Amino acid sequence: MSTVQIGDRSVRSAELIALLALSVALAALGIDIMLPAFGAIRTELGLAPDSTAVGALVTAYLVGLAVGQLGWGPLSDRYGRRAILHAGYALYALGALAAALAPSFGLLVAARAVWGLGAAGPRVVTIAAVRDVYVGDRMSRAMSFVMAVFILVPVVAPTLGAAVVAVADWRWVFGVCVAAAAVMAVWALRLPETLAPERRLELDLRRLATAARFVASDRTTVGYTLALTAVFGVFISYIATSELLIGEVFDRPQDFPLIFGAMALVIGAAMLVNARIVPKVGTVRLAHGVLIGYLLAATLLAGIAVVSDGRPSLPVFLTGLAVMLACHALLIPNFTTIAMAPMGAVAGTASALLGAVQVAGGALAGAALDRTFDGTVRPLSLGFLGYGLVAAGAVLWAERGRLFARQLDTVS
Repeated sequence: MSTVQIGDRSVRSAELIALLALSVALAALGIDIMLPAFGAIRTELGLAPDSTAVGALVTAYLVGLAVGQLGWGPLSDRYGRRAILHAGYALYALGALAAALAPSFGLLVAARAVWGLGAAGPRVVTIAAVRDVYVGDRMSRAMSFVMAVFILVPVVAPTLGAAVVAVADWRWVFGVCVAAAAVMAVWALRLPETLAPERRLELDLRRLATAARFVASDRTTVGYTLALTAVFGVFISYIATSELLIGEVFDRPQDFPLIFGAMALVIGAAMLVNARIVPKVGTVRLAHGVLIGYLLAATLLAGIAVVSDGRPSLPVFLTGLAVMLACHALLIPNFTTIAMAPMGAVAGTASALLGAVQVAGGALAGAALDRTFDGTVRPLSLGFLGYGLVAAGAVLWAERGRLFARQLDTVS
């Protein structure tokens, strides 16, 4: 990537992708940086030391993130990407500031919901702006860079949060997020408007209903959105149960940060590899090939989990887990690209609907899988296979049963 032409301006592609990637990464930062502060939050706000109520801080944020996208998407189609990006930054910072000042747990949960609403703005704008500027395999390549940064945030954020908690009150963790949003808002002043004036859409209920019908009636978009939701669901379950897997199943709690970080690096590296190989292989062909490989690897991992009574050796499990997560890293940006490819006329609304379904549906699917945890790796291993089969079914439906049959540019 060198430069891209946006309107009458030539923009360095590397800076554009970096800005968009870090904008969507704010959503991940809002979750991962606060994890080390849970103990201090319980103590100060009068919760029991082992209380799981702090999980509501994540749930409220995810609800705001899912619901918020439904509003930001149509607004970005009407008023442009820049305005909505800055509005999202502002609400993100306001929610984080309110969380930092919240005197009670209830108000803290409410502030987290507002914070999530704000995080939804940059998330919607990022996907829509990538669709505005890039098409075909170039879009998939750009999406890979964006998602790689998004995935790598969990490697850094908990460490940053722990460092803040070690030297200051836990409320300063939220203050870091306020500062991050402010920095991004200043940087984003350099971003040109990616939505051409002639492509802006009126903000009225009939137009929104028409756009929603357009999204819902496209077989490719619906099928790949459902596939994304299934894949995201098992990924969310991995995030939620990973500490229990390493700490309780393998009795290595002290090694969890290192192992979790290493897995995140695997995901980030795979996404960067995707960005390099997708122009040569093609988005659709690569996605379909990886999906088949995903099912084969998931079948093997599930078999190992069953044969070992859910307790394989740690090296064997981590090897299988790394393969599964690498496949996720290749599927997520490519599925997103294929789902968004037909949606150029309503990119903001489509990005909102796709994101809301993916986050809300994935969170529910992940929570359902979480509840099956039985002290072994069996549920997660079988989850990779089961949710993978759901994703494969959705892709086969979208493609009318024919894999490898077309190129991305032929999507209509």
